[in-house]
Amino acid sequence: MTHQEAQAEIQRLTALVRHHNVLYYQESAPEISDYAFDQLLERLTQLENQFPTLRLPDSPTQKVGEQPTKNFVTVHHRHPMLSLSNTYSEAEIHNFFQKAQKLLQGEPMELFCELKFDGVAISLSYKSGILERVVTRGDGKKGDDITKNAQTITTLPKRIRAKGIPQYFEVRGEVLMPRACFEALNKERLAQGEGPLANPRNTAAGTLKMIDDKIVAQRLLTFYPYALKVDEIALRTQEASIHLLEEWGFATSPTYKKCSTIGEVISYINYWSANRNNLPVDIDGIVIKINSLAQQEKLGYTTKSPRWAIAYKYKPTRVATILEKVGYQVGRTGAVTPVAHLKPVLLAGTTVKRASLYNNNELKKLNLCLEDSVFVEKGGDIIPKVTGVDIAQRKVGSKPIIFPTHCPACGTVLVQYGADVGYYCPSEKTCPPQLKGRIKHFVHRKAMHIASIGSKTVDLLFDKGLLRTPADLYQLRYEEICLLEGFKKTATRNLLQGITQSKKTPFEKVLFALGIRHVGETVAEKLAHHFQHIDALIQASEEDISLVPEVGKKIAYSVKTYFLDADNLKLVAALKHAGLQFNVSTTPITTEKQPLAGKTFVISGNFQRLDRTLLKTHIKRHGGRLLTAVSKNVDYLVTGKKAGPAKLATAQALGIQVLSEEKITNMMGL
Repeated sequence: MTHQEAQAEIQRLTALVRHHNVLYYQESAPEISDYAFDQLLERLTQLENQFPTLRLPDSPTQKVGEQPTKNFVTVHHRHPMLSLSNTYSEAEIHNFFQKAQKLLQGEPMELFCELKFDGVAISLSYKSGILERVVTRGDGKKGDDITKNAQTITTLPKRIRAKGIPQYFEVRGEVLMPRACFEALNKERLAQGEGPLANPRNTAAGTLKMIDDKIVAQRLLTFYPYALKVDEIALRTQEASIHLLEEWGFATSPTYKKCSTIGEVISYINYWSANRNNLPVDIDGIVIKINSLAQQEKLGYTTKSPRWAIAYKYKPTRVATILEKVGYQVGRTGAVTPVAHLKPVLLAGTTVKRASLYNNNELKKLNLCLEDSVFVEKGGDIIPKVTGVDIAQRKVGSKPIIFPTHCPACGTVLVQYGADVGYYCPSEKTCPPQLKGRIKHFVHRKAMHIASIGSKTVDLLFDKGLLRTPADLYQLRYEEICLLEGFKKTATRNLLQGITQSKKTPFEKVLFALGIRHVGETVAEKLAHHFQHIDALIQASEEDISLVPEVGKKIAYSVKTYFLDADNLKLVAALKHAGLQFNVSTTPITTEKQPLAGKTFVISGNFQRLDRTLLKTHIKRHGGRLLTAVSKNVDYLVTGKKAGPAKLATAQALGIQVLSEEKITNMMGL
């Protein structure tokens, strides 16, 4: 490569790395994988080393992270927050060990291995045991003050109650969103007609930068510490500092290990490579540190990273397969989502036949053609997605994939709303998938919970002309259903019985079931209890609605617009006539005994004897108060099958008693 070619390539790579740094650190919306980014950065580093005079003064190879944002107060770190050098090669681990031994002149060394959590690095400052400030990594020298948001994280201690607490100390660690919380959040977004979030790491980063700390609290982030900075206590090892943090009440991951040889380190790396999908949070590698803090000090730092630590990163789970076609799904809000149909391929233990393409922008960026050889990864090891194309394998004359201009279901011209990159079918009152989608949302377990009606049953009833709106469910007759394929006497009775029982569903669930855009479970509950009756909500102004806690202008506009539509008012009237609950009961519920009086509860999981709605009702009847998130204000976590691991972990960290279904029913005398 000539000097001129190198200069052009360094300038190109520098601009490219800067671009992806901004997307990753500031916008939490990366366009490429960590591995692809690391390859770009490594290529730039190699060229700068080969042509040192061409390195730009503000090269990203000499920086950590990215500049703090303008939405938060900027704070300078007392101790720099450097990044770790990383590798994807076992040989580099051996080189790291040998270099450290050489610099330490053969001193005996212990290594301390930790999981490299795929989260957001933060620094906590404590004075006299009280949390004073929380700051993001930023550019390593200064970051954003996110104290208010971080204080909503229940696993992050606000006060240390232990003997001998130093006057000042700092704790470094990672904020993460557990996979279960991420999946639940995406389900809720899809139920509200919004697109899914890409992965837990980006979601955690975006959450920490939100203006509304109430929303941050609802997302159940968690925190794992990895370092302690303290001058008043003489600590000898990294292991000792982690144990001290545990004594002070920090919830650490019990996955760390002290190793004496490189062989033990490699075994640790391989073990978690095979078992990382069993963890409740995402990891993207392993961090290896020299255990002795005195040896760490001897080894020192480069301009960007410590010489006493290295990160081994796992390559993303990625496979190649053939794109057979692209299909288009129409959601209940009219959003049209492209889906890649693939030649079946094994990926991370499961057979993948379909993968998300998100929207038209993604299609354009990938420049897909039919029968392309495409690369598929699991975003956050959860959602399969197409991440690239092997252009070298493309056949001559391949047909490019072009996003449709008309709805694939009803033929209506697609539209875009405002700055939304997605395309929508505006025929919400006639487009079959939208009509079906609203009914499926209505019967969902989190809405009306009509367990006797599943997705296939909705499709069958709709296709037979028996359903067009949710109100039609309450007009179904025995003689119509029992003639349908798969419906005999018992199945028909169960279906009708489930519909009848749903009439007892409380107002907040009915309001959620209507499927008003941007109105999730929590917002529906807030609106129901604020206005008490559907008529009061219908008559409320947009300003009145926006004053309800956790309801902003965007939601208020959506709610008001919904009730200005004559067909929606007709639906509400029909559901009222059918006997559904459209007001909050004001009749005081009393029992002879209220053994749960003054106690607060969170429930999680599925229960055998009582369903969740009935269990909640019983808890309220017996004097208990229900909350949605585990925090220090909760007395008990009630768990059933498939209880949320994040809620369990938070409860254990806070010392909250966990009750089984049997224990809570015994407490209530049921």
